Amino acid sequence: MELDRAFDQSDSLGEKLLRLVDLPLCNDSLKVEVADVACSLAFEHWQAIRLLLRTTLVPAALVVHRSQFEAILRSVWITYAASDDQVARLAADLDLVSEQAAKNLPQAQDMIATLAATGPKEAHAALARFKDHSWKALNSYAHAGLHPLKRHGEGYPVLLVHSVLCNANGLAVLTAMQAAVLSGAQPLQRSILDLAAQHSECMPQPL
Repeated sequence: MELDRAFDQSDSLGEKLLRLVDLPLCNDSLKVEVADVACSLAFEHWQAIRLLLRTTLVPAALVVHRSQFEAILRSVWITYAASDDQVARLAADLDLVSEQAAKNLPQAQDMIATLAATGPKEAHAALARFKDHSWKALNSYAHAGLHPLKRHGEGYPVLLVHSVLCNANGLAVLTAMQAAVLSGAQPLQRSILDLAAQHSECMPQPL
């Protein structure tokens, strides 16, 4: 698939997906509200990745891609695994005390491990699979490691750009599934999957 067409397909997916999940939350609990903020953050990162890739800012897109993953992971973890105290720490007013308290919250590997026991099997499997296949490379881009230094010197293959775009779209579909949960509209997940199938050319290939 040509890269320009993949970008156009991704933009079409973005417009339809966001419109589909533009719904009120299922309740006004702190847990749902904080999980929704993390979900919204993941959507915003997705948009940034598409814009960065279009303008050939590939290393920046990959740094944001890691943040996209962590935002949707955090949202799912808050929903199914976080304690009331942990949610309160994430919702606290920003100051030096709350910043320090938030440093003790679980990181990616710990959240995934907890979700293995408490979260939906499908969401845990998707998040764990992404981390297994992408985490080391994304960390390299975040910390100016071998991956970005090598690629930045030699150039970025079109296949790499296309793969990042597809993976970002895959995380966006997972984010939309989470948005449906937070809206209490779980039956909408079928429509989300159907929409993803209609844009299969810009979605990650099944493993």
